[in-house]
Parts: sequence; C-alpha cells; structure tokens
Amino acid sequence: MHIHPLLQTTNDLHRYFTVFPTQRSSLAPATLMEPSNKDHHYHLLAAADSESKSPFSADTQLTSDSKRQPTWPVLATGASDHPPQKLKATQPSLNKYALAGALLASTNSVLLGYDIGVMSGAALFIREDLNISTTQVEILVGSLNVCSLIGSLASGKTSDWIGRRYTIVLAAATFLIGALLMGLAPSFPFLIAGRVVAGIGVGYSLMIAPVYVAELSPALTRGFLSSLPEVFINGGILLGYISNYALSGMPQNINWRLMLGLAAFPAIAVALAVLGMPESPRWLVMKGRLDEAKQVLMRTSETKEEAELRLKEIAKAASSLLITSTPAAGTSSSSNWHGQGVWKELLLRPTRPIRRILIAAIGVNFFMQASGNDAVVYYSPEVFREAGIHNKKHLVGVTILMGIAKTSFVLVSALFLDRFGRRPLLLLGSIGMAISLAALGFGSKFLEFSGNKPDWAIGLCVVAVCSAASFFSIGLGPITWVYSSEIFPMRLRAQGSSLAIGVNRLVSGLVAMTFLSISREITFGGMFLALAGIMVVGTVFFYFFLPETKGKSLEEIGVLFEDQVHEEEEEENHKMLLC
Repeated sequence: MHIHPLLQTTNDLHRYFTVFPTQRSSLAPATLMEPSNKDHHYHLLAAADSESKSPFSADTQLTSDSKRQPTWPVLATGASDHPPQKLKATQPSLNKYALAGALLASTNSVLLGYDIGVMSGAALFIREDLNISTTQVEILVGSLNVCSLIGSLASGKTSDWIGRRYTIVLAAATFLIGALLMGLAPSFPFLIAGRVVAGIGVGYSLMIAPVYVAELSPALTRGFLSSLPEVFINGGILLGYISNYALSGMPQNINWRLMLGLAAFPAIAVALAVLGMPESPRWLVMKGRLDEAKQVLMRTSETKEEAELRLKEIAKAASSLLITSTPAAGTSSSSNWHGQGVWKELLLRPTRPIRRILIAAIGVNFFMQASGNDAVVYYSPEVFREAGIHNKKHLVGVTILMGIAKTSFVLVSALFLDRFGRRPLLLLGSIGMAISLAALGFGSKFLEFSGNKPDWAIGLCVVAVCSAASFFSIGLGPITWVYSSEIFPMRLRAQGSSLAIGVNRLVSGLVAMTFLSISREITFGGMFLALAGIMVVGTVFFYFFLPETKGKSLEEIGVLFEDQVHEEEEEENHKMLLC
C-alpha cells in the first residue's frame, strides 16, 4: 500500500498525535467525534493506549503486503488515565474570526451579482448605442456565463496547487481586467472580449468562495457562513439595479460604460482584503502544514478542545484519503501534492458513495440554472416590457423591487439554514418557484390575448417575478453553494466542486443565450410554464437524492453517503433472499 508523504512527517505527527488502534472503517471519520446528544455537542474519546508511540513503530508500520487494518493517528489529549473530557454544552455561537473570513471571501461574489444586475439595464442602452440585434444581446449576456465554465473547471486544480486564499485573489484580479475592458469598450467585439475575461474570473469566484468558507467554518454554523456568497451575489444584483437607475439619465454612449466599469472598484477592494485572510485549515493539513492548520483552528473554534477535535478529524480524513491515492503520484514531501489523480477518481472509477455525491452535486447545480432564474434576472426589463411597462426608468425601477426581494429573502434563508436544515428550505423554495413560475406563465398568456392589458394582470406578473426570485433566494440560491462545497470528501472537494459548478455555468450560459429566442417561438408565457415544469422535476430530485447535512462536520457527511449505499445494498440483499 502506498503511504502518502503526509503520514511521513513524523516530527509534526509525534507532536500532535498518538496511535489510536481501531477496527472501524477507515472511511468513517465520525468515529473520532461521537455526538453526546442530538444537538451534536461533541466529547473527546479517551486514547486507547496511554503510551506515546511513533506513528510508524514496528507494530503500526504499513507495508505494501500488509493485510490488516491500518491504525489511524489521532490527537493526543493527555494521559489515558484521565476520564473523557466533555465540551461545555452551549448553544452554537458564531465565531467572529470565522465570520470575518467568510465575509471577506464572500465579498468576491459581489462581482458576479453586480454584473448580473447591471447587465439587465445596461443591455437596453448597449443595444441602441451599438445598434446590435437581439441575438447579439443574447451572446453578450450569455458569454460571461459560458466563459465562466473555464474558470470554474480550472479553479479546482488551481486552488489545490496555490491554496484557497490566493485563488480568491486570482479571481478578483481576473474580473478586474475584464471590468476595465468592458468599461472602455469602443465596439461590440471589444465588449465581448471583456465579458470573456470577466467570465473566467467569475468562474473562479463561484467555486472557491463556498469551498473556502465551508472548510473554515465550524459544523454548527457552516450553513449560515457558507450561504454568505449567495447573500453577497444578491447584494451585488441590487447594487447593479441601483447603478442602472442612477446612471440611466446620462448620455447613452457613456451610461452603460460607467455601469460596467464601476465593477473594477469592488474587485480591487476584494483583492486587497483577501490578503489578510487565513488559509483553509483543511488545505494546510493536506499540504502537511499542521502547525499553521492548528493556529487557524484555534482561532475559528470556541475552545482549545474543540480545535483539537477538529484537527484530529481533519488529519484522520486526510490520512485515509491520501493513503489510498495512486502510487503513481509518488512524491517525496506532502507539499508536492497538488490534486493529481482526482479527475480520474471522480469520472473514470468513482466508488458508489462518490457516484451518489456527484449525482447530488451536479443535479442541484443543474436545476439551479435550469430554473431560469439568471435569465429572468438578466431579461427582467424585457419581461416587464412585454407585460406592458414601456418607460425605461420604470423598467429599471421595477427591477430594484425584485432585487430588494431577492436580497431580503436570501438573508432570511441564511439565518435559518442551520436551524431548519438544507432539505426543508430547498423543498420549500423549489415548490414556491414552481407555483410562482406557473402564475407568471398564466399571467403572461392572459396578457398575450388581451388587447387592453389590465393593471391586475400586469401586477400579477410583477408579483410573480418577485415571488419566483424570492423563493429562489430561500432555496436553490444559497443551498446550491452550501451543498456543493460540503458533500465532497476533502481530497476531492475543490475539483469535485469545480466540476459541479462547471455544469452550473454551462447550463446558465445556455439558458441565458437562448431565453429570448425560445420565448419568441413559444412566447414568454410558454417559457415560464416550461420552467415551472422543470422545477416540479427538480423538487422530486431533491426529495430522493439529497440527504440532510445540517449540523454534521465535513468528514461526517462522507459517511452519510456511505450509509445510504449500505442501506441500498441491504435492501437488495433482502429482496434477493425473498426471491
């Protein structure tokens, strides 16, 4: 069996770990953290052997022909003759250091939100100033989403190589260049070039912010902290709407350039602020930098005991994952691990638990964008114009109402995500979206066949758009990022998340680039009824394929998917016995 170099850093391991022989599965990190009650307040397990040994003493040495279960290192918590220590049973509190790191990382998401919001209004002025067609507008809007696929797919490998923190800096710098190109664009091709560069930066940002926050956060507040990127996306959308409204009165050849170019300022602020953030403790452990990981965990935990528990669990998960990595990666130090072999493990030979994780992550990202939310936000002025609102100032003003609704409800969802769990809010949001989109579809259909366009029908469409956006912000909006960043095992997390978010960006681009064309063929009413049907299918998928992850550590979640596989195997065996 190949031994990853992480396990060969004996000086660090001797300082932190003693040997804890166990006959439990090496893929069950939860064995090191046993919940003492249903609220998941953890207590320390006593060491099984009071003598301090080297992790690679004669009786624990792993060789290529070894048949027995390896012994995993765990944190030394003192002499074994002491009774197990229990953490003080308190209600989960929000760690200020983890909150600060999450806020700084999530600020990067403002850039995507601002672009989505500002482009909905800027497109009205770009079309007239550059004299472009509807198809060119679709290409302009969708090109950022399609090109963000490049950034999202590359971000996983990049973050495994240079770390989570510097990947966030790279994302902000790339978007900065794109924003400057768009703001200074003299022609349509130049504008598209800026969209392509900005899209790559957005792709990096969408993957890395949720992953970083999930890896930094304690388990009991991870839902709230990991949903902050979606909060900032919605805040950015609202800022984009406000920018549209404030600048719409300026000359047509200047206003849209200012709208797009202003995104450079938050990009600069993000790039500078991120330099003060800590690195992800899980990435540090994967690189063998245990001292630094412990320091970060000490600051993001409420007590020293909690920090030791988290480090113990992370180190065990890293050991088990890296021990089973391909020997072809044979390196001489743990710092040489850069995520090699992950794509093969994800796509070519996934285990059944990994396959279930992939289905869940890709599925929730697919339905997030297949719901048409981004397209509705991008083209909301077109939708409202079709409904009977023609004044440009009024069109932009109505979008501000939608932005306020989205931002308000995503805050509500973030605050209650760790209390009610992922599944209830996700199912509530998807059911609400299906009903709202159906109402919007019927309202639009009525207006199509109505000559005088009554005010109540216009009001129904406006309320239905705001309602669909609000239910999206309760469910799919924040929970997609939370779920994608927490269900993959540590070694696969960055690149697995990048794959799922790559699907997200591809579907988003396709919907954005075809929304107006399809709507012309089947009308807006038909389009919204089709989206309502998609959300019904999505609700069924969420119910059957997405287990609850509330309150569980990242390492425990992997066991959750393994347990599902074991239950399925037991059911199959039971059926075979009955036959």
